[in-house]
Amino acid sequence: MSDRTRSTALALASALAGSAVLLAAPAAHAAVVDVAYDCKTPIGDKSAISPIEIKAVKDGEAYKLTMSFQKGVSSSPIELGKGAMSPSAVVLVDGAEKVSVPVSGPPNSEAVPADTPIKITDLSGTYTPGKSGKVTFTAGVLTIKAMGTTTTCTPGNSPGPSLELDVTAAGGSGEETLPQTGPTDSALALGTLGATVLLSGAAGVLWLTRRGRRARS
Repeated sequence: MSDRTRSTALALASALAGSAVLLAAPAAHAAVVDVAYDCKTPIGDKSAISPIEIKAVKDGEAYKLTMSFQKGVSSSPIELGKGAMSPSAVVLVDGAEKVSVPVSGPPNSEAVPADTPIKITDLSGTYTPGKSGKVTFTAGVLTIKAMGTTTTCTPGNSPGPSLELDVTAAGGSGEETLPQTGPTDSALALGTLGATVLLSGAAGVLWLTRRGRRARS
């Protein structure tokens, strides 16, 4: 095989190996999901639909979640000054395990005019898998605190997941494996002891045999 042919073959093998690695990489599926929020506000019930996007970035053994709102979900009858509103929410994890991950964001960086939909800043939080496997992330309850009041917005349309991801628990599967104890271990220990006694007996017989031979000679 010529050097040129060998180089071509190695390049093809490397390309195929790279493709195999890409095919074996954990799959993630993301979607922008419309969430219909039913909000309990200080001035009565309100409703609004906002497209929600959830992203996850691996950070050591955890995942940093970011929940983004494409539209505002509530409004205020009075102007909200800069820093007057603080948002937080819950991301629901389902699949390999069921947990709730709190996410929160900074206060509004600009004043919000009266009767104007409140734009929610990106909310972030940390998810540490307790079990390995496929999990989904879905928007949960949104809470808006402003000027001493609290507005609670609950998804009313049973939205689908915004993100599906294969995750790995810290330390592997997340399940602790303990040493096996019981009759099996007892039998093993007894067998080991028996083997030790047997070996000692054989050594004793061999020593006595050799000693007997020396005495006769």
